[in-house]
Amino acid sequence: MTAKVFFLSVKDGLAVEEQAIAIKELIEKSGILKISNNDFVAIKIHVGEKKNTTHIKPELIREIVSKVKEQGGQPFLTETSTLYKGERENAVKHLMHAHRHGFTIENVGAPFIMADGLTGNSEYEVKIDGQLHETVKVAREVMTADALIAVSHPTGHIAAGLGACIKNLGMGLASRMGKMRQHSAMLPEVLSDKCRICQKCVKWCPQEAIIEKDGKAYIMAEKCIGCGECLAVCRFDAVSYDWGAESGYMQRSMAEHAYGSIKDKKDKCVFINVLINMTKDCDCFSVKQEKMIEDIGILASQDPVAVDMATLDLTAKAHGHNLAEMAYKHHDAMIQIDHAAEIGMGSKQYELVEV
Repeated sequence: MTAKVFFLSVKDGLAVEEQAIAIKELIEKSGILKISNNDFVAIKIHVGEKKNTTHIKPELIREIVSKVKEQGGQPFLTETSTLYKGERENAVKHLMHAHRHGFTIENVGAPFIMADGLTGNSEYEVKIDGQLHETVKVAREVMTADALIAVSHPTGHIAAGLGACIKNLGMGLASRMGKMRQHSAMLPEVLSDKCRICQKCVKWCPQEAIIEKDGKAYIMAEKCIGCGECLAVCRFDAVSYDWGAESGYMQRSMAEHAYGSIKDKKDKCVFINVLINMTKDCDCFSVKQEKMIEDIGILASQDPVAVDMATLDLTAKAHGHNLAEMAYKHHDAMIQIDHAAEIGMGSKQYELVEV
């Protein structure tokens, strides 16, 4: 079945205030938002890690909150804790960090409620008709909400090639155990000839799975969860993955967790991809990044597969190669999209409706 993807183009370098006007216009003209009176509406966002400046700003989220309220809904912002150490590793740190980035009730008009509880273990086990999993572990408050709006910032992704709607749902709405299951097939190893024992991987490993052994870093396989933090912090190319089957498994598992997060409310979901300030790496990186390509616009759909497919198509049309190819060409980001379509999450066939 062909899905509709609504598209509003924007000029490159649009000010945040004008971005907010654009997202408001897209919601109004598309008529895509359909909220019942008193619905609890989860608005899934990503506040960006410390030092990140390219994440979607609270001014845009405020417009979405306002539209939900106009239809009688009760909106709340939501997120889950990360596996890696940082400003978002638990609910207390995450909320304080979100407030520092401007996601406050005063600025946005809605409270921020962590979907997975204080430490990331508040969850529901959801039955799905998956190829890898019979059940997936999804953050509790997502499942208790009546409706969901996922606002995603497409970027490249170090392990999946593309981080957009499917990743925002699958990784971003899974509980801690759900995240660990998605990463479980990706076990890294240290290349001893390149290791300088700088201790960064030891410091940032969330499971304390890395020790010093024979003057080099050593990853204990029985404790490793495959989160990729060691790869992200190493500056000497000393951490290696088997990027072939491992990335493919993670993408398929991610798609199945994404499906679990929406399967009980598919008719009450809206998926918005903001194709502005697109960077090589996701907003989880605690660095200031420069955008890789010119801004394109904002997409909205009730189909998460279609909105990600349109993201790749539009970036390819504008730049010759799509966002994932430009960021990490050794990954095939279509694995996650193909798999999501295969398990019934959505359609790769879409009609682009310009507004």
